[in-house]
Amino acid sequence: MTASISSIVRKKLTGAKVGIPARHINFNINESAPRYFYGDNATATLFFAMLSAFFPPGERFFMESVRNFRDQVDDETLKAEISGFMGQEAIHGREHDRLNELLAERGFDMKAPEKFVKMGLSILEKLPASTQLAATTYMEHFTALLGEQLLNDSEFQAKADPEMIKIWQWHALEELEHKNVAYDVYETIGNSQMERFLAMVASNAVLLPMLTVTWGWMVAKEGKLGSLSDNLKGLNMLFGRRGFVTQILPKMPLFNFKRFHPKAHDTTELENVWREKLFGDQGVLLDEFKNKEAIQNASAI
Repeated sequence: MTASISSIVRKKLTGAKVGIPARHINFNINESAPRYFYGDNATATLFFAMLSAFFPPGERFFMESVRNFRDQVDDETLKAEISGFMGQEAIHGREHDRLNELLAERGFDMKAPEKFVKMGLSILEKLPASTQLAATTYMEHFTALLGEQLLNDSEFQAKADPEMIKIWQWHALEELEHKNVAYDVYETIGNSQMERFLAMVASNAVLLPMLTVTWGWMVAKEGKLGSLSDNLKGLNMLFGRRGFVTQILPKMPLFNFKRFHPKAHDTTELENVWREKLFGDQGVLLDEFKNKEAIQNASAI
C-alpha cells in the first residue's frame, strides 16, 4: 500500500507542480517593430541581439551539462525541477531561434555571434563533466541576475519596444523560476568551491572576449562603429553609472562565496508579480501561451 501511494506521488510530481512549468509560448513578433528596439539605439540593440544569438547554443550546453548527472539524482522534487528546467530551456532556445531569424531578415549578422559562441562552448566542452556543470551554474547565476534586472528596471522597460520586450520578460521570469536547479544538481555531486572558481575563470576567459569582439563586429556591420553619438549613448545605457549591465556586475562575484546558493537571494515576490502580469487573467502573454490549461491542471493535482 505504501509503495502504491509513493508511486502515485512520483507520477504527480512534475515541473509544473514544483513551480517550473514548461510553458509553450509562441511569439508572433510584429514585423513593424522598430529596427533598433532598445532606446532607438543601434549599439545597445545589437548587444541584446548578440545575447539572443548566444541563448540557443548556450541553453543546449546548460541542458547537456545537467543531463550528464541526471541519473545521479534521487530526490523526487529535484527530479521534477530538472524536468521543468529542461522544458523551459528547450523552449527558450526555440523562441530565440525564431527571434534570431527575424533579426537576420532585418539584416543583422546573427551568424557571427552564433559561430563565436559555439566555438567558445566547444572549448568548455573539453573540460570534465563536473566542471562543465559548474560553468553552467555560473552562467545561470548571470542569467538570473540579468532576468531580475530586466524585470525590475523601469528605465529599461520604458526604452524597449513594448512588443519586442515580451520575449525578454517571459525568458527573464523563467530564468528566476529555475535558477537553483543546475546548482542543486551540482551540490548533489559534491560542489567544490575551487572547481566553481576555475569554472568561473574559464567561462570568463573563453566567452567574454568572443562576445566583446562579436558585439563590435555586429555594430561595425551595421555601419555604426565609430558613430560617436550612437556608441556613447548605447554604452551609457548599458555600462554607465546606472547602466543596465552595470547594476548586474557587482553581484557576479557572489557566485564564489563559500555559502553561495541561488535561492539565498529571494526573488519570489518579483516572480509572483510578473507571473500575474504575463499569465494572469489580464496577462499580456495570454494569446501566446498555448498550454495554459494543461499547466493549470498539472499544478492543481
